[in-house]
Amino acid sequence: MSLELFLLRMPKVELHVHLEGAMRPAVLLEAGLKKWFRFRDFEHFVQVYLTCSRALRDPEDFRLLASDFLTEQAYQNVLYSEVHFTIATHLGNGANGGEVLAALEEAIRDGEKSHGVTMRLIPDVVRNVGPQWADRTLEWALAGRDRGVVALGLSGSESRFPNEPFREHFAAARQAGLHRVAHAGEHAGPPSIRSVLDVCGAERIGHGVRAVDDPALVAELADRGIPLEVCPTSNLCLGVAPDLASHPFDRLYRAGCRISVNSDDPAFFAVTLTREYLRLHQTFGYGAAELAGLSLAALQQSFLPEAERAALEQRFQEEIETLGRDLLGGGVLATVAG
Repeated sequence: MSLELFLLRMPKVELHVHLEGAMRPAVLLEAGLKKWFRFRDFEHFVQVYLTCSRALRDPEDFRLLASDFLTEQAYQNVLYSEVHFTIATHLGNGANGGEVLAALEEAIRDGEKSHGVTMRLIPDVVRNVGPQWADRTLEWALAGRDRGVVALGLSGSESRFPNEPFREHFAAARQAGLHRVAHAGEHAGPPSIRSVLDVCGAERIGHGVRAVDDPALVAELADRGIPLEVCPTSNLCLGVAPDLASHPFDRLYRAGCRISVNSDDPAFFAVTLTREYLRLHQTFGYGAAELAGLSLAALQQSFLPEAERAALEQRFQEEIETLGRDLLGGGVLATVAG
């Protein structure tokens, strides 16, 4: 049997995927948007992203989007996802924050009941729009602590806008028991990564691939065990790397950095998490054991409570062992565990 089938059935976790960026064309059409774009650069991508986000108006739109996302995750056996969500955009478009949270909470419950997959939310502070909307994002995140929100995130243009205005927001999130993640090291270099570690107390870095420009930073990230949420196809589409063979993924992996594989905005970049794993195999020659190890690493880097993570890890091990025996002739689990 093929490695492609192994990867489709392999249990997976996704830590860096944007809910709005998972909006497939059928959902967009149902919400009233009828155009699709190719991206010239990051700023053009943001314009398209905001245009698509404006298609989401009513609570049912958000429930539909989350339900469609969870159905696709279930098809790929992505058992757990931590999903970025830019609530400030929707509040600015007139959505009711409480109704949006309730709609997403309903979709999460339905996904667990119908498909056996779990989603948690990371509302993003957007650097571009300033502290006022960061206040609203933090407020929404705090209201959702027991309703699916696990962390406060930071996104937006790292090359044009500083992190410092949001220091207190992330301090408040930490005080309230929320985790902290931040996009950095994508369209700006190593200083951006160092900044979010200092300013935001980031526990994981979204992207982080530009760390390779500073070997000392790579060593520090590896030594401190700071995970990088790497999104290879996204980086190609937005010009971070010219092709996958040139992408820093393998260099960071070989340097001992903790890495997860992610799709970022799958509908925008015509990719799936399964396909990301396949492309890593095709480009860098990773075999089933290494790919399963990356999948297990993503679970270990998640913000799941320890007991839930341990139970899911046991399930991962059992499913990988079965797949290795049935599809690849055995030996995968032992290699991963070793």
